[in-house]
Amino acid sequence: QVQLVESGGGLVQPGGSLRLSCAASGFTFNNYVMSWYRQAPGKERELVARITTFGGSTNYRDSVKGRFTISRDNAKNTVYLQMDSLKPEDTAVYYCNAWTRTIITHDYWGQGTQVTVSS
Repeated sequence: QVQLVESGGGLVQPGGSLRLSCAASGFTFNNYVMSWYRQAPGKERELVARITTFGGSTNYRDSVKGRFTISRDNAKNTVYLQMDSLKPEDTAVYYCNAWTRTIITHDYWGQGTQVTVSS
């Protein structure tokens, strides 16, 4: 059974930091590109950061570059999102995503974790 379980969300003041974790199980983690998405109320889900299978390449949306860092530990089947210098506009539900394409596409989502940036 495939599972992606996010943790680490919460309430933080502007300028603060949070570290999100996503623990994966039920599939071969090394074979999957891992991403973090977010969705704010009334807005579409958007890609925040992505990391390739062995961490050789990362990319970020412009608004988080220099503040967020995505990483993965393939030995622990876990992907992380370190979020620094948080802003109120970072407030959203953050989702972990696992994606790969072999003969067919496999695309899995976690349940999400709430991040609220407010004073």
